[in-house]
Amino acid sequence: MELKNEFRVSVPVERAWATLTDVEYIAPCMPGAQLTEIDGDDFKGQVKVKVGPITAQYKGSAKFLQKIEEDHRVVLEATGRDTRGAGNASAEVTAEMVADGEGTKITISTDLKVTGKVAQFGRGVMADVSEKLIGQFVDSLEKKLSEEVSADAAVSEKKGNTDSDPEEQPEKSEGPRVIDMPEPEPVDLLDTAAAPMLKRFGPFVIAGLLLILFSRRKR
Repeated sequence: MELKNEFRVSVPVERAWATLTDVEYIAPCMPGAQLTEIDGDDFKGQVKVKVGPITAQYKGSAKFLQKIEEDHRVVLEATGRDTRGAGNASAEVTAEMVADGEGTKITISTDLKVTGKVAQFGRGVMADVSEKLIGQFVDSLEKKLSEEVSADAAVSEKKGNTDSDPEEQPEKSEGPRVIDMPEPEPVDLLDTAAAPMLKRFGPFVIAGLLLILFSRRKR
Protein backbone atom coordinates (compact mmCIF):
# COMPACT_ATOMS: atom_id res chain seq x y z
CA MET A 1 0.00 0.00 0.00
CA GLU A 2 1.09 3.55 -0.74
CA LEU A 3 1.17 6.00 2.17
CA LYS A 4 2.04 9.69 2.11
CA ASN A 5 2.70 11.97 5.07
CA GLU A 6 3.77 15.60 5.37
CA PHE A 7 5.07 17.43 8.40
CA ARG A 8 7.14 20.46 9.32
CA VAL A 9 10.06 20.94 11.69
CA SER A 10 11.16 24.33 12.95
CA VAL A 11 14.80 24.09 11.87
CA PRO A 12 16.50 25.14 8.57
CA VAL A 13 16.64 22.55 5.80
CA GLU A 14 20.38 21.92 6.27
CA ARG A 15 19.81 21.11 9.95
CA ALA A 16 16.77 18.98 9.09
CA TRP A 17 18.85 17.01 6.57
CA ALA A 18 21.63 16.37 9.08
CA THR A 19 19.10 15.36 11.73
CA LEU A 20 16.84 13.09 9.69
CA THR A 21 19.74 11.21 8.09
CA ASP A 22 21.20 10.50 11.53
CA VAL A 23 19.34 7.29 12.36
CA GLU A 24 20.89 6.97 15.81
CA TYR A 25 19.65 10.46 16.67
CA ILE A 26 16.06 10.06 15.52
CA ALA A 27 15.51 6.38 16.50
CA PRO A 28 14.42 7.20 20.10
CA CYS A 29 11.72 9.49 18.65
CA MET A 30 10.09 6.65 16.67
CA PRO A 31 7.18 5.00 18.54
CA GLY A 32 7.89 1.34 19.31
CA ALA A 33 11.28 1.32 17.57
CA GLN A 34 14.65 0.21 18.92
CA LEU A 35 17.93 0.61 17.05
CA THR A 36 20.41 -2.18 17.86
CA GLU A 37 23.29 -1.93 15.39
CA ILE A 38 24.86 0.48 12.87
CA ASP A 39 27.29 -0.46 10.13
CA GLY A 40 27.85 2.49 7.81
CA ASP A 41 24.57 3.08 5.96
CA ASP A 42 23.13 -0.27 7.14
CA PHE A 43 21.10 -0.53 10.32
CA LYS A 44 19.53 -3.28 12.42
CA GLY A 45 16.72 -2.95 14.90
CA GLN A 46 13.29 -4.02 15.96
CA VAL A 47 9.78 -2.65 16.20
CA LYS A 48 7.14 -3.79 18.69
CA VAL A 49 3.42 -3.48 17.96
CA LYS A 50 0.29 -4.68 19.72
CA VAL A 51 -3.00 -5.71 18.18
CA GLY A 52 -5.25 -5.99 21.22
CA PRO A 53 -3.72 -8.60 23.56
CA ILE A 54 -1.30 -9.87 20.90
CA THR A 55 2.20 -8.39 20.76
CA ALA A 56 4.28 -8.75 17.61
CA GLN A 57 7.98 -7.99 17.42
CA TYR A 58 9.53 -7.33 14.05
CA LYS A 59 13.30 -7.72 13.80
CA GLY A 60 14.91 -6.48 10.66
CA SER A 61 17.32 -4.21 8.88
CA ALA A 62 17.33 -1.02 6.87
CA LYS A 63 19.73 0.71 4.52
CA PHE A 64 19.98 3.94 2.59
CA LEU A 65 19.49 3.39 -1.13
CA GLN A 66 20.00 7.07 -1.96
CA LYS A 67 21.24 10.13 -0.07
CA ILE A 68 21.21 13.14 -2.39
CA GLU A 69 22.22 16.05 -0.18
CA GLU A 70 21.95 18.78 -2.83
CA ASP A 71 18.30 17.79 -3.45
CA HIS A 72 17.67 16.97 0.22
CA ARG A 73 16.22 13.63 -0.87
CA VAL A 74 16.78 10.27 0.78
CA VAL A 75 15.49 6.78 -0.02
CA LEU A 76 15.48 4.08 2.65
CA GLU A 77 14.70 0.38 2.28
CA ALA A 78 13.58 -1.61 5.33
CA THR A 79 12.57 -5.22 5.88
CA GLY A 80 11.42 -7.00 9.02
CA ARG A 81 10.04 -10.35 10.12
CA ASP A 82 7.82 -11.23 13.06
CA THR A 83 9.96 -13.15 15.55
CA ARG A 84 7.14 -15.72 15.89
CA GLY A 85 6.95 -16.20 12.14
CA ALA A 86 3.42 -14.80 11.99
CA GLY A 87 4.10 -12.19 9.32
CA ASN A 88 6.60 -9.83 7.80
CA ALA A 89 6.87 -6.25 6.61
CA SER A 90 8.89 -4.37 4.03
CA ALA A 91 8.93 -0.76 2.98
CA GLU A 92 10.67 1.66 0.67
CA VAL A 93 10.57 5.12 2.16
CA THR A 94 11.36 8.33 0.27
CA ALA A 95 11.80 11.57 2.19
CA GLU A 96 12.06 14.95 0.48
CA MET A 97 12.84 18.18 2.31
CA VAL A 98 12.23 21.75 1.18
CA ALA A 99 12.77 25.04 2.97
CA ASP A 100 9.59 26.52 4.46
CA GLY A 101 10.34 29.93 5.89
CA GLU A 102 12.69 29.41 8.82
CA GLY A 103 11.69 25.76 9.01
CA THR A 104 11.54 22.71 6.73
CA LYS A 105 8.62 20.88 5.15
CA ILE A 106 9.18 17.15 4.81
CA THR A 107 7.20 14.80 2.58
CA ILE A 108 7.46 11.07 3.23
CA SER A 109 6.21 8.56 0.66
CA THR A 110 6.07 4.92 1.80
CA ASP A 111 5.50 1.80 -0.27
CA LEU A 112 4.49 -0.60 2.52
CA LYS A 113 3.86 -4.35 2.36
CA VAL A 114 2.68 -6.22 5.46
CA THR A 115 1.36 -9.70 6.23
CA GLY A 116 0.00 -11.25 9.42
CA LYS A 117 -2.11 -9.62 12.17
CA VAL A 118 -1.15 -6.06 11.23
CA ALA A 119 -2.45 -6.62 7.69
CA GLN A 120 -6.04 -6.89 8.99
CA PHE A 121 -6.26 -3.09 8.95
CA GLY A 122 -7.31 -1.68 5.59
CA ARG A 123 -5.39 0.96 3.71
CA GLY A 124 -7.57 3.80 4.98
CA VAL A 125 -7.09 2.92 8.64
CA MET A 126 -3.38 2.24 8.12
CA ALA A 127 -3.02 5.67 6.50
CA ASP A 128 -4.67 7.33 9.51
CA VAL A 129 -2.57 5.28 11.93
CA SER A 130 0.56 6.23 9.99
CA GLU A 131 -0.39 9.92 10.22
CA LYS A 132 -0.92 9.65 13.96
CA LEU A 133 2.39 7.85 14.52
CA ILE A 134 4.18 10.44 12.38
CA GLY A 135 2.59 13.11 14.57
CA GLN A 136 3.95 11.44 17.71
CA PHE A 137 7.38 11.17 16.07
CA VAL A 138 7.39 14.86 15.09
CA ASP A 139 6.31 15.97 18.60
CA SER A 140 9.13 13.92 20.13
CA LEU A 141 11.65 15.18 17.56
CA GLU A 142 10.65 18.83 18.01
CA LYS A 143 11.05 18.47 21.79
CA LYS A 144 14.49 16.93 21.35
CA LEU A 145 15.57 19.63 18.89
CA SER A 146 14.35 22.47 21.11
CA GLU A 147 16.22 21.01 24.10
CA GLU A 148 19.34 20.72 21.94
CA VAL A 149 19.06 24.32 20.72
CA SER A 150 18.75 25.50 24.34
CA ALA A 151 21.77 23.41 25.33
CA ASP A 152 23.81 24.78 22.38
CA ALA A 153 22.91 28.34 23.40
CA ALA A 154 24.03 27.65 26.97
CA VAL A 155 27.32 26.14 25.78
CA SER A 156 27.94 29.10 23.43
CA GLU A 157 27.34 31.54 26.27
CA LYS A 158 29.67 29.59 28.52
CA LYS A 159 32.41 29.51 25.87
CA GLY A 160 31.99 33.23 25.36
CA ASN A 161 32.79 33.83 29.02
CA THR A 162 35.78 31.46 29.22
CA ASP A 163 38.91 30.70 27.25
CA SER A 164 38.67 26.92 27.64
CA ASP A 165 39.86 24.69 24.83
CA PRO A 166 37.24 23.10 22.61
CA GLU A 167 36.24 19.55 23.50
CA GLU A 168 37.88 16.79 21.53
CA GLN A 169 35.50 14.69 19.45
CA PRO A 170 35.74 10.92 19.99
CA GLU A 171 37.07 8.94 17.05
CA LYS A 172 34.52 6.85 15.18
CA SER A 173 35.28 3.15 15.14
CA GLU A 174 35.04 1.13 11.94
CA GLY A 175 32.74 -1.85 11.47
CA PRO A 176 29.39 -2.71 13.10
CA ARG A 177 28.59 -0.76 16.25
CA VAL A 178 26.16 -2.04 18.86
CA ILE A 179 23.65 0.59 20.06
CA ASP A 180 22.65 0.53 23.71
CA MET A 181 19.10 1.86 23.41
CA PRO A 182 16.35 1.17 25.98
CA GLU A 183 13.63 -1.22 24.87
CA PRO A 184 10.53 0.82 23.95
CA GLU A 185 6.90 0.21 24.79
CA PRO A 186 5.03 -1.51 21.94
CA VAL A 187 2.72 0.59 19.80
CA ASP A 188 -0.90 -0.46 20.41
CA LEU A 189 -2.40 -0.38 16.92
CA LEU A 190 -5.95 -0.89 18.17
CA ASP A 191 -5.60 2.08 20.51
CA THR A 192 -3.93 4.15 17.79
CA ALA A 193 -6.54 3.11 15.22
CA ALA A 194 -9.54 3.63 17.53
CA ALA A 195 -10.12 7.28 16.61
CA PRO A 196 -9.63 6.77 12.85
CA MET A 197 -11.95 3.72 12.89
CA LEU A 198 -14.59 5.64 14.86
CA LYS A 199 -14.24 8.54 12.44
CA ARG A 200 -14.75 6.24 9.43
CA PHE A 201 -17.38 3.87 10.79
CA GLY A 202 -18.95 5.99 13.55
CA PRO A 203 -21.78 7.35 11.35
CA PHE A 204 -22.79 3.81 10.35
CA VAL A 205 -22.76 2.67 14.00
CA ILE A 206 -24.88 5.66 15.06
CA ALA A 207 -27.30 5.08 12.20
CA GLY A 208 -27.59 1.42 13.22
CA LEU A 209 -28.29 2.35 16.84
CA LEU A 210 -30.96 4.87 15.79
CA LEU A 211 -32.58 2.23 13.56
CA ILE A 212 -32.69 -0.26 16.45
CA LEU A 213 -34.17 2.33 18.84
CA PHE A 214 -36.76 3.40 16.23
CA SER A 215 -37.82 -0.19 15.59
CA ARG A 216 -38.21 -0.84 19.33
CA ARG A 217 -40.38 2.24 19.75
CA LYS A 218 -42.65 1.09 16.92
CA ARG A 219 -43.03 -2.26 18.66
